[in-house]
Amino acid sequence: MRHIVGAEQFTRMTLDELMKSARSFEKGKRNIIKDKILATLFYEPSTRTRLSFESAFIRLGGSVISTENAKEFSSAAKGETVEDTMRVINSYADVAVIRHCDAGMVARAAAVASIPVINAGDGPGQHPTQALLDLYTIYRELGRLDNLKLTLVGDLKHGRTVRSLCYVLGNYTNISLVFVSPPELSMNDDIKAHLSQQGIAFNETTSLEEGIKDADVVYMTRIQKERFRTEEEYQALKGRYVLTRTLADSMKNKAIIMHPLPRVDEIQVEVDDSPKAVYFKQAAYGVYMRMAILKYVLE
Repeated sequence: MRHIVGAEQFTRMTLDELMKSARSFEKGKRNIIKDKILATLFYEPSTRTRLSFESAFIRLGGSVISTENAKEFSSAAKGETVEDTMRVINSYADVAVIRHCDAGMVARAAAVASIPVINAGDGPGQHPTQALLDLYTIYRELGRLDNLKLTLVGDLKHGRTVRSLCYVLGNYTNISLVFVSPPELSMNDDIKAHLSQQGIAFNETTSLEEGIKDADVVYMTRIQKERFRTEEEYQALKGRYVLTRTLADSMKNKAIIMHPLPRVDEIQVEVDDSPKAVYFKQAAYGVYMRMAILKYVLE
């Protein structure tokens, strides 16, 4: 697996290897890569993904070159194709992390790459490394990845994080899913078909209260304004699901609340000090998992 483009690439054996590696980095293993350069090329805004990849590579002992807002401040603004950009980056770095606003663009870059390419999110397509850090968060907080009920809430139609998470969950046993969304933002049929093929049970509801009551993991997502054609369409759905402290307290005692961040209004600030809220820890776990991912592709 030279490139990481989609979450469906991973086997349980590889996932176990990455979990073990991330745990070793969390315990303090550092500086195992020298004289290597990471290029981060982000056509869409990012805080956690870009900075955590860069932090991860520096902690490994490498160096970073970066282009933020590449849609405006790279040669893409002059009409350069992602393939030609990648052909140039091949000469500048040892590994590239790319985020693009259009699904499939990272795969196009990987097709002409002579260095490993990692998908850091391609529009409404996938975000495979987020899925890996989500798994690591669940493992660290609940101690298992089998025998879980997960509730995914919000913009499931455009949510690349939940799409990728559904793919990797197919590697585990006795998994059940509940999708909570308005009909306009329901999970796409390709993911439902994949889950059915993997024998993963799923239900759909428009009720947040109903969806979270028996969940081990509640995975909140924001309604993604940037995916809507008009402001009116976005405003009609914004704020549809809000996790309050009362709702959080009603969840199972050992359940956890996750969110890929950023949040808008879907988790109230009062939830932050709940012992079930792990979304900021989730972001921290991401550094260790991305260290493991970078080590893996470079080896």
